[in-house]
Amino acid sequence: MNKSSDRQSFTSLGPLVGELGVPGDKSITHRALILAALARGRSVLTGVGRGLDVAATARILGSVGAVVAGDPAKSQLEVEGCGWSGLTESTDVLDAGNSGTTLRLMLGVLAAARGAFFLSGDASLGGRPMGRIVAPLRAMGATIDGRAGGDRAPLMVRGSELTGVDHVLPVASAQVKSALLLAGLRANGRTTVTEPAASRDHTERMLAAVGVPIERRGQWSSVAGRHEDLAPVARRIPGDISSAMFLVVAATLVPGSDVTVTGVGLNPTRTGALEVLEAMGARIEVGSPVDLGGEPAGCIRVRAGELGTAAIDAAIVPRLVDELPILAIAATQATGETVISGAAELRVKESDRIATVVQGLKVLGADVDALDDGLVIRGPCALRGGVVDSHGDHRVALAFAVAGLIAKGKVEVEGWHAVDSSFPEFLGLLDRVGRGGSPR
Repeated sequence: MNKSSDRQSFTSLGPLVGELGVPGDKSITHRALILAALARGRSVLTGVGRGLDVAATARILGSVGAVVAGDPAKSQLEVEGCGWSGLTESTDVLDAGNSGTTLRLMLGVLAAARGAFFLSGDASLGGRPMGRIVAPLRAMGATIDGRAGGDRAPLMVRGSELTGVDHVLPVASAQVKSALLLAGLRANGRTTVTEPAASRDHTERMLAAVGVPIERRGQWSSVAGRHEDLAPVARRIPGDISSAMFLVVAATLVPGSDVTVTGVGLNPTRTGALEVLEAMGARIEVGSPVDLGGEPAGCIRVRAGELGTAAIDAAIVPRLVDELPILAIAATQATGETVISGAAELRVKESDRIATVVQGLKVLGADVDALDDGLVIRGPCALRGGVVDSHGDHRVALAFAVAGLIAKGKVEVEGWHAVDSSFPEFLGLLDRVGRGGSPR
């Protein structure tokens, strides 16, 4: 692996062998920080994710009244919560960077706070649609405006007295659901959210863990409003399964590999990618279950093996949407035709992930076509070297890094800096298992 400017190159390392952990779950860390800020008193979070997205949430919370401090080297943060009544206006624009989770969740919180708040982000985030969260918050009484009638950041939200609403979402989205439930904590009456399919349920689990009565039935979640400050917690964050999947797929594809990822989150709303890989024939073992504040965790052992195809459709997409780029890499080595459908959400991520993945795979010689809501991959393909543009998308960059481990020739990934948003530890961990799991 060699780095030049913002281009990172990857070639075969030989078998990947060893045991390792991955950084704390990004989705859970965002939510843990927010709930800690809405508490009165000190919360201690260990095993937190250390990417730029999490840093954006911590920075914004610090700007509106909470005190966030800690030692990033130890993956620990302490939050002195200000409670709902302590949320205050900031003289600065609140910068979410590249983090859609930060922007959407904070819209839900600040819609129920006192004052006016201005939220923005980088150019990529400014191009992503926000209307699907702005519209339901407005239905609760929130005052939100911005570009394109409030569909694009920068956005201004003026905290209001909200009223609970029965929301029926047209598309399953954990970010939208979570923002509405957070706003509902302070609304008058009850807020309910119904999705067409199950999305990740970290917010519901964490609210229950801090004593908030939350009702759940299938794809339906509901909270009563007028909650006062939440209870502070000491919470251990499990490893991020979305990050782990890059190593899991790498170990599946690189001959002779045997890798165990320890302490990783195994929330069933996040394990869709594991289930798909197992259906494709991957040699995966899951064990050592533990409970971390309502979140199941354990270890994943994966050994190299041959793959067939499996169906990836709208029913399972909400449980693996972030893992679709790396599953596309796995599909290039599967025997048969893999069809990914019902994934139009990929069009409005950090990049148009359907277009960027198809473009990159074609550069590497894969037999692939784009669909409006997914892609078709015919395998197995002998991938070749080439230069792939990540378009500033961290998951695309990481997926093509894995492709470089099995390609015949060097794969160079443009826009490697994007990885800092979610998995800056990737190169070090890859180097470790690439040297047979020996310590650094």
